[in-house]
Amino acid sequence: LTGLQLIKIDWQKEANRRKHHTNEYDSTDLIVRREQPFSITATCNRALKSGESFKFTAETGPKPSLKAKTQAVFSISSTASNGTWSAVQQSTESSSVTISIYCPANAAIGRYKLSVQPTSGGNASQGIVGTFVLLYNPWSQGDDVFMPNNAERQEYVMEEFGMVFTGNANRINSSGWNYGQFQEGILDICLASLDKSLNYRRDPATDVSRRNDPKYVGRVLSAMVNSNDDNGVLEGNWSGDYRGGTSPSSWNGSVEILKKWNAAGFKPVKYGQCWVFASVLTTVLRCLGIPTRMISNFNSAHDADKNLSVDEYYDESGNPLRMGGDSVWNFHVWNESWFTRKDLGSSYNGWQILDATPQERSAGVFQCGPASLTAIKEGDVDLDYDAPFIFAEVNADRITWSYNTSTTEKKRIYSYTKSIGHSISTKAVGSYDRVDVTNDYKYEEGSEKEREVYQKAVGKLHVGRGFAGRSMKHEEIVPNPEISGKFEVDGAFKVGKDVKLTLLLSNLTSEAKNIKVNMTAWTTVYTRKPIHEVWKDSVSATLASKEEKRFPIKIAYAEYQQHLTSDNMLRVIALCQEENGIEVVVERNIVLENPELLIQVVGDAKVNEPVNVEVIFTNPLDQEVKDCTLQAEGSDLLKGKLKIEMPPLKPKQSSKVPFEIFPTKTGTKQLLVNFSSDKFTGVKAFETINVAN
Repeated sequence: LTGLQLIKIDWQKEANRRKHHTNEYDSTDLIVRREQPFSITATCNRALKSGESFKFTAETGPKPSLKAKTQAVFSISSTASNGTWSAVQQSTESSSVTISIYCPANAAIGRYKLSVQPTSGGNASQGIVGTFVLLYNPWSQGDDVFMPNNAERQEYVMEEFGMVFTGNANRINSSGWNYGQFQEGILDICLASLDKSLNYRRDPATDVSRRNDPKYVGRVLSAMVNSNDDNGVLEGNWSGDYRGGTSPSSWNGSVEILKKWNAAGFKPVKYGQCWVFASVLTTVLRCLGIPTRMISNFNSAHDADKNLSVDEYYDESGNPLRMGGDSVWNFHVWNESWFTRKDLGSSYNGWQILDATPQERSAGVFQCGPASLTAIKEGDVDLDYDAPFIFAEVNADRITWSYNTSTTEKKRIYSYTKSIGHSISTKAVGSYDRVDVTNDYKYEEGSEKEREVYQKAVGKLHVGRGFAGRSMKHEEIVPNPEISGKFEVDGAFKVGKDVKLTLLLSNLTSEAKNIKVNMTAWTTVYTRKPIHEVWKDSVSATLASKEEKRFPIKIAYAEYQQHLTSDNMLRVIALCQEENGIEVVVERNIVLENPELLIQVVGDAKVNEPVNVEVIFTNPLDQEVKDCTLQAEGSDLLKGKLKIEMPPLKPKQSSKVPFEIFPTKTGTKQLLVNFSSDKFTGVKAFETINVAN
C-alpha cells in the first residue's frame, strides 16, 4: 500500500469569505471570523483508508503555545467541539476530502499558520501549510462583539463611509470621511499596528494571547492611533501652525494616513486632531470586526485634575487664560465600540467608549477606555477604564474665575451645572442624518436624577481617593449676579465677512446699576486655545431698574483674516463688572462657514468605466485667492488620493475643475473633495455615487 501523501489544499477562499462577510476586503488572504466554520478540501495521492485521517495545527504569534491558547492541535472528529478548535469531515470524493474547521468564539484574532498533515497508524507525514486571518465575528452569538441587529452590523462594521460632526453647540457642521477599512493593504496595516504596540514589544506572547478580548484590543489601539508613547499612527497638533505636515482639517479619510504610516516605516504621520484620531480608530476597529461608531460631544470638558469640575479663568480685560490643565472644548470626538464586559457584569454590556486623542495618561500611557456607556450614565466612575475622565467630558460642573494678573488674586464668578455635554451626536444607521444620543450619556440636564448621579459620581471618586465629602470649590457660596447677559446673533457667519453681533445686558434688580464691560475677541482652535487677539473694546453704562441695553459689535474681516486658523473659530468674551465688584462673563464661540464646494457627476457610473466629474468653487472675497489645491478620494472610485493644483482665483471668480473617476465595485460609493488655498482651508463636500454593473 502506497503511503498517504497530501498533494494540495484548496482553501476555498471565495466561498469562505462570502460566508464570513469578508469578501469586501481587497486582499488575497483567506479571511474568516470566529465561531464560524470554514471549509478546505485536501487532495491526497489516493483515497483514505480506515484509520487514516488528518492532523491540524493552528498557531499565531511569535511563540505559539497550547497553554496561551495561541496554538491548537486537533484531528477530525464526528462533531464540532464547543469552545475548542475542531475539524469535521463534510464529504469525500475519491482522493479528496472536504473538511470544516471550527474556531472557538474566544480565539485570539490575528494572522494564523495552519498546517494540515495526513496521519496513518498514528504517524503524521509531511503536510501543507497555509495562512489565514481570523477576525472578530459580530454575526455570531457566542462572540463578545455579537451585534444582533443586521442594519447596525452593516453600518458599524461594513460601512466604509462616515459623517464627522464638528463646529459648536450653536451650529453643528458635518462632513464626510472615508474609513476605507476594506481597501488594499489596510488589513495588514491594522494587524501590524497591534505588533507595534508597547504591550507587544514588552511581552509578545502574552500580548498575542490577549487578542481574544476586544476590551484589550480596543485599549491597545486607543494608544496606537496616537504617537505619544509608541510611534503610533498620528502626531497630534493643536497649535494652529501645521507647517511640516498636513493640516488636520485637510484629511478626508483614513486610508492615506495608514498607508503613509506604513510606508514611512511606522513613523508618525503629521498631523491629527480628535476627529482624525477617532476616524482612524474607527477604520482599524471595523477592519478587525469590532462594531464601532464616532461620537461628537459639544462643550466637552477636559478635566485634568479629575475632580469632575473644570475651571476657566479670565483676566480683568476679559481675556481667556490657560491656567491649570482644565479646559472646555467646542467639541470633542471619540469612539464607541460594541462588546460585552465580562469584567464588569452583563448590565455594562453594549457600547464602550474609547478615545485615541492623547489628553491624559492612563496607567502611564496616552490611552483611554474602554469605559461602559452605562457606567457613565449611572455615575459608576469607580469602574474600569478611565470612567472619571469620560464622565467629566459630558457632565462636569463648569466654574468660572476672574484672575488679577497684578495681584495674582483669583475670585470665583459662577458655577454652571448645565453647560457641559450638549448635542452628543453620531451618524444615523443607513443615512447621513445626525442622531442625538445625549440621553445615552446622562439623564436630562438639570433634572433631579441627573444631579443625583453627579453627586454619586463625586462621592465615589472621593471615597476611591481615601476621603469623603465634596471639594471646597463646590461649597463656596457666590452671590447671584444682578446682571445677566448674552450675545445675540442674526444668521450664519461666513469667512470673508465682517462678524456682527449684539451684546444684550439686563439689570435683574429694581435698582440702577453702573457697569463696566471689557470685551475681547480671539481666534482659537476648537479646543478654545486662544491663538491671537483680533479685537477689543470697553464700554461703561448705567442700567436703570429692570432695563435691557444693547451694545452692537463689529469685528472686521481685515482684523481677523490673518490670524484665523483652519478651524475658522472666534471666541468673543465680555467681562461685565458691577460697582460692588460682582462680575459676569458672557461669551460666544463662533464658527465661520466656508464657501460652498459643488460636485457634479456627469452621466451614470458603471463598473470599470471612467466617469467625468466637475467640481466648482467660487471665490467670495474681494481679493485674489492663491495656492489653490483640490484633492479628491473615494473607496472603489479612485486609486489613492487625486491632487490637482489650480490657478489663482480673482475676486468673485468661479473655477470648474474636471477630472475622471474609475469605479471598480458596484454599490453606493462616496466621492470626497477638499479645497484649500491661502485664504481657505478644509472646504469640503461629498457626493453619493451609485455604481451599476
